[in-house]
Amino acid sequence: MTPSETITSPSNPRIKQAASLRDADARRASGLTLVDGRRELARAAAAGIPIVEAFIDERRLHDTRSDAPEQLGDWAERLGAAGTRIAFVSERAFDRVAFGTRNEGIVGVVRFRPMPLAAVTFPADRPVLLIEGVEKPGNLGAILRTVDAAGLGGVIICDGRTDVANPAVIRASLGTVFAVRLGTASTTDVIDWCRQQGRRVVAATPEGSRMWHESNLLGSVAILLGSEAHGVSESWQAAAAAGTLALETIRLPMRGIADSLNLSVTTAILAYESVRQESTTP
Repeated sequence: MTPSETITSPSNPRIKQAASLRDADARRASGLTLVDGRRELARAAAAGIPIVEAFIDERRLHDTRSDAPEQLGDWAERLGAAGTRIAFVSERAFDRVAFGTRNEGIVGVVRFRPMPLAAVTFPADRPVLLIEGVEKPGNLGAILRTVDAAGLGGVIICDGRTDVANPAVIRASLGTVFAVRLGTASTTDVIDWCRQQGRRVVAATPEGSRMWHESNLLGSVAILLGSEAHGVSESWQAAAAAGTLALETIRLPMRGIADSLNLSVTTAILAYESVRQESTTP
């Protein structure tokens, strides 16, 4: 078992280094990120993500209020046996490394970064979700959670403007970010990938030519959603006009004063429309 230690000062170098991983530059330089919470860390471990360090709030070691099958101290011992460096930390030290007021008793440092599209294999017969220019970590996390729940073939982030390894993405996804097939690339490369894979693209736009439920969202389809601020870029229409890919546009009715839905809400509607179509297909 990896030896454990006790840290009492929030100025401890290990605490300071871990806390720095809230910053994107530190994550990019190290290939490490923070995972808040036991459920999220358990899902990272199940996906084979290396858990380098675990900081455990010594106040929560014998907390029996949790519905977890074993106490935190016992779980920490198993992590240590697997090679994770364990530190039991004081309240002040834990608050330095934890997120806001959330305290589930454990924060992990894991080795995780998004994979390039070329390194990920997606099932050819399952719909995949394309998200272009996503900006908000909470939206991206919620999208990943929905894709996991609906059983889509995965997610491809095109020209993403938020870091997939952001602890806020991991937290909002409830750790499903570690389980969902996920690739990142430029929009140009994703268009080329769709062409090579023979994926027809169904894009949600306010001016879509068909209602969302009239489109076939099964099989080798790529469901495309644009950014929160700008929607789908013109690159897709240009590629379709050039005969590079097959593109269909769909719309959701907007009957109030709002002109768009939250990105994660739109994802949920389309993902479960795919589920509905699958369940009603003979």
